[in-house]
Amino acid sequence: MNAATVYFSVGGTTEKLAEEISLAANGAEIFKLEPQVPYTQADINWHDKQSRSSVEMDDESCRVPLADADFDFSDFDTIFVGFPIWWAVAPRIINTFFETFDLSGKKIALFATSGSSGIETAVQNLKTLYPSLDIVAGKIVADSRDAKQLVSSI
Repeated sequence: MNAATVYFSVGGTTEKLAEEISLAANGAEIFKLEPQVPYTQADINWHDKQSRSSVEMDDESCRVPLADADFDFSDFDTIFVGFPIWWAVAPRIINTFFETFDLSGKKIALFATSGSSGIETAVQNLKTLYPSLDIVAGKIVADSRDAKQLVSSI
């Protein structure tokens, strides 16, 4: 398997687990998705209906511009895509990622971090929005054991 690990993380939790996925996938190359305008802690306050993340997640058409979109995935056959669960689905920057890069012919394995939600709704949502993509797995990852399980399932 020639794999890449792509992730979005604000607080560092998903980043740490992306590193675990990369290690489990024999040192898969890592790509961090960063928004043009970085998120602050106030931006991700889900208790505040006017916070940036609340406004973005309330608008299904919202796409968060990437700070750097100069990634080349042509040499990879498997892409692990990680994110925190926001409002039961993937943050809008993940939609931006899927709509910016040609991932046709690649296996896509989703992984997420979450304090309380499962990944099932996020997986189904992304499969519905991007039916041409080969989304083959989805798993909440909390530690290196979960990372190894996900990688071995591909």
